[in-house]
Amino acid sequence: MANKKTVVPFQGTPEQEKQLREVIAGLKDTKGALMPIMQQAQDIYGYLPIEVQEIIATELGIPLSEVYGVATFYAQFALNPKGRNKISVCLGTACYVKGSGDVFDRISQRLGIKSGECTPDGKFSLEACRCIGACGLAPVMTINDEVYGRLTVDDVDTILAKYND
Repeated sequence: MANKKTVVPFQGTPEQEKQLREVIAGLKDTKGALMPIMQQAQDIYGYLPIEVQEIIATELGIPLSEVYGVATFYAQFALNPKGRNKISVCLGTACYVKGSGDVFDRISQRLGIKSGECTPDGKFSLEACRCIGACGLAPVMTINDEVYGRLTVDDVDTILAKYND
């Protein structure tokens, strides 16, 4: 499973699409509208799946490649959904030296997802980050707003179990 890309099916609602189309209609004649439209689309859906990018491209009369190019260039845009429990493992120097790479790998293995992906049930998403400013607790990860420090790979299963409700 670790080698297969995990894909969470798009689950947009008619209400979300109506809201998106209203945003586009309100901004489409404004110079430089693409970025604000994409930002609001991400606020509506939580990320920018290809289905949403297609609506934006069609409504603005621009190529899908232009929307996709902006979505992949700017770090503020996510192409994959975030899980209910957002896991972020620090791979900054202090954490990495103390084993955060191994912690990250264990989480990835246990959940069957890679960085930037979400589990099919929508329970967890995983990402690597650079320095969260808790170097004294290295290695560190966060799950939502909870900080876990001085981690070892042996801590992973116990911590993940707390979120398996």
